[in-house]
Amino acid sequence: MPTIIRQDGFLIMIMLNDHRPPHVHAFKGNGRARITLGNSQERPHILEAYGMKDADAKKALLIVIENQESLIKAWEKYHE
Repeated sequence: MPTIIRQDGFLIMIMLNDHRPPHVHAFKGNGRARITLGNSQERPHILEAYGMKDADAKKALLIVIENQESLIKAWEKYHE
């Protein structure tokens, strides 16, 4: 599972050979969240979060939103 972004204590990763919709896995401490990448008409959103404070889940979502374009390119690279 390649780490695409390390920021503010978060690891944003893409699983190889993962299922659709395009999404990333965000980790911080013992918490984790799965966040869709969206597209040009749809913003990313949280699919699920476990063991992560609400504030951390929101911060992970903001990181994904800020990096949406590069994360979509990375997803496509690993899932051609």
